Amino acid sequence: MPTISSIAKSLKIVPLLKGLTDKQLERLAHRVVERSYKAGEVIVKQGTGGEGFFIVTTGKAEAIHERSDGEKTVVNVFKPTDFFGELALLSEGMRTATVVAVEDCECLVLTRWEFRAVLEEEPEIAIVVLEEMADRFRKVLSTL
Repeated sequence: MPTISSIAKSLKIVPLLKGLTDKQLERLAHRVVERSYKAGEVIVKQGTGGEGFFIVTTGKAEAIHERSDGEKTVVNVFKPTDFFGELALLSEGMRTATVVAVEDCECLVLTRWEFRAVLEEEPEIAIVVLEEMADRFRKVLSTL
C-alpha cells in the first residue's frame, strides 16, 4: 500500500497536476485509491458513465474507440505517469473509449466526488487544472 507521500510524488509528475503545490498534491493524495488490473481486464468501458481520473503507475493500457459500425481503433497507449479520464473530474459524461490493461497495471484513481470535496477545501486547484486542460485542448486544436 503506497503512502500519502509516495502518492503525492506520483501525482506531482502528472502533467495535468504539474502546477499544484506540495500541500495541494497531498490533499489530493488523501483522496486517491490504488487499483490493480490484470492484463486483458477492462479498466473503463466506452459508453458508460465516467466517474474517475486514472493515473497509470505501473504496466501498460490501451484506449480503444469503437465506432458505430463496430470498427475498433487503438487511439492511445498509456504507460506509467500517463493518465486518462480527466474530463470525468468535471462532468458526468460517458466514456469515449474503452481502456484495457495490456499488461498487469496499477492505477491511482481519483473520483469526481473526491476531487470536488478537495476543491471545496482548496478551490485554487480547479484553476490550475483547468488552465492545464485548456493548454492541452489548444494543442489538440492546433494539429487539426
